[in-house]
Amino acid sequence: MGYGGSIQDAGQAIGKSGDGGIDGIIKEDKLGLDVIYIQAKRWEGVIGRPEVQKFVGALAGQRAKKGVFITTSHFTREATEYAAQMDTKIVLIDGEKLSQLMIDHNLGVSVQNIYEIKKIDSDYFEEE
Repeated sequence: MGYGGSIQDAGQAIGKSGDGGIDGIIKEDKLGLDVIYIQAKRWEGVIGRPEVQKFVGALAGQRAKKGVFITTSHFTREATEYAAQMDTKIVLIDGEKLSQLMIDHNLGVSVQNIYEIKKIDSDYFEEE
């Protein structure tokens, strides 16, 4: 998506046991002047406000200004409202939005079929 210059420099996975609620970081620009922290959850149930609050706490522990919470599931209305009212900029990406971003940026997807759609060229049939 254009962050951090090259793909190798754009970000880093740091999530593991005891990661403090941060799974990765993205360099916002090529120089790395600002960092975006990431939390990713592969859940089947909805993500509620308590999980978003934990992420906000993890961001505060890093003294971070920006975070992205990604899930394969969905967020509750309360979680979305809570994230919107925070001073820290938090972007919530649910499964549907994640899928669309993957398609838009050709990440983890491949082209299966390409269709050619034709229309009648009326100029061809006009008499001179």
